[in-house]
Amino acid sequence: MKKLLNTLYVTTPESYLSLDGENVVIFNEGQEMGRVPLHNLEAIVSFGYRGVSPALMGGCAQRNISLCFLTPQGKYLARISGAARGNVLLRKKQYQISEKPEVCLEISKNFILGKVYNSRKVLERAVRDHSLQVDIDKIGQASEFLKCSLQNIEQCKDMDQLRGYEGEAASVYFGVFDQLILQQKKDFVFETRTRRPPLNNVNAMLSFIYTLLGNMIAAALETVGLDPYVGFMHTDRPGRQSLAQDLLEELRPVLADRFVLTLINRKMVTKKDFTKKEDGAVLMGDQSIKLLLTEWQNKKKEIITHPFLQEKVEWGMIPFVQAMLLSRYLRGDIDEYPPFFWK
Repeated sequence: MKKLLNTLYVTTPESYLSLDGENVVIFNEGQEMGRVPLHNLEAIVSFGYRGVSPALMGGCAQRNISLCFLTPQGKYLARISGAARGNVLLRKKQYQISEKPEVCLEISKNFILGKVYNSRKVLERAVRDHSLQVDIDKIGQASEFLKCSLQNIEQCKDMDQLRGYEGEAASVYFGVFDQLILQQKKDFVFETRTRRPPLNNVNAMLSFIYTLLGNMIAAALETVGLDPYVGFMHTDRPGRQSLAQDLLEELRPVLADRFVLTLINRKMVTKKDFTKKEDGAVLMGDQSIKLLLTEWQNKKKEIITHPFLQEKVEWGMIPFVQAMLLSRYLRGDIDEYPPFFWK
């Protein structure tokens, strides 16, 4: 379990939660694993199916503590809350801000600053760790362009301009992405980002992991009471989780892109794991999907220090921390939404 700010995250799928006086108690296979005073909490998020006691459900409802349930993989299931709940006020604030272009721009700039900063960090890390295997000059030029983009993004005046800077930065970043593929280069060639459908092995993996990460982010937004379908940069569209797509931008490079590169460079996937259809679309086989899901779960368990909170958290908790910080900004608890800047 992990307590971040005023939210308790129970990440062990076998855990069962119960109420003891004024404390939530976490059990695993009949053994008490820990307890946290309820008065310190505003939300409990459980990644598992074992559930909670009726007494704890009632206790949380009475104290206006949101109780959220997700699958062990992070897919949102449901939320239990009492009659009086502040989520409606938070969502009303979200909807109001989504209609104010100037505020949407400021929030969106932070999303994209995070994306470009993290993209540059991925390139710099490749040069640092593999200077003899990559084209240092080519990557260096791309890194310098991204550095200049950060300044332009901070100064841009409207959403169209921001989207233009974001598009240019993404093009330059993916223009040298092939340099980061150090092994199996003949089988994992990357020229440009293709989505619907993915036209090579690398794009097939990227699209799959982006989908997994997007689902995690949508679940994270639900747990804090935000509407994942109403975004600030991505416009409203039926069926599209626009706010999840907004938040996805800053986490793509460090969580998804580096994960895909690791699987390729460690030869954990090979060309045999992919098939190409007549229309050019590349699909992953069942075994490769199982491998990606297993390794994705392992990746989520790795520990890092969150750059804003300065607390140790699992990688898989990052979307939940960012969703929490975004909700706090919208409520007026903090002056600005702090994007995730990878260190």
